[in-house]
Amino acid sequence: MTIAITPQDVLVVVDVQYDFLPGGSLAVAGGDEIVPLINKLASKFSNVVLTQDWHPANHVSFASHHEGKKPFDILELDYGAQVLWPDHCVWQTKGAELSRDLNIPHAQLIIRKGYNRSIDSYSGFQEADRETLTGLAGYLNERDAGRLYVVGLATDFCVAWTALDGAAGGFDVTVIEDATRAIDADGSLEQAWTDMKAAGVARIQSRDILG
Repeated sequence: MTIAITPQDVLVVVDVQYDFLPGGSLAVAGGDEIVPLINKLASKFSNVVLTQDWHPANHVSFASHHEGKKPFDILELDYGAQVLWPDHCVWQTKGAELSRDLNIPHAQLIIRKGYNRSIDSYSGFQEADRETLTGLAGYLNERDAGRLYVVGLATDFCVAWTALDGAAGGFDVTVIEDATRAIDADGSLEQAWTDMKAAGVARIQSRDILG
């Protein structure tokens, strides 16, 4: 049975940016494959929100700024364990730009995250210190949002954290699995799905909406 999307439902499109697409500095395998599907899904929604990773060049999550460290090492920072990444999505660079193949002219909000040099930010709702809010929850509440459907990159990091924080904030959250792609480092994808299921996040396929 096809899910009926209401005018209050919101599609949250996470980090479809060049650095996460093939050829980018932190490319997610198959990341480009989901763009046409996201466009089809977006056409079903009146409300679409985009998130955009947006880092200063000296961001704390970049392995290049920690002597002797390499990408995917884990470092303990003030706010907890931090995966170190290749430099990516540095503001005012091509890699930080949203894909031009996204065809969502009716998107009404772009949430930029990770702009604080000393704190990473996977989630569209709050930074990794779990204290600094982006304002997304307030926006959704003021717009009387219904269900949230999350797509984008990467399933096991920014998509999962956004979905988990949405559920923790009282929203009804669903991840559209085939409209995401994962990094899957050391079992991170399986863990992400386990965490999302435990939090009450639903998991569907695009056909459940598109028919």
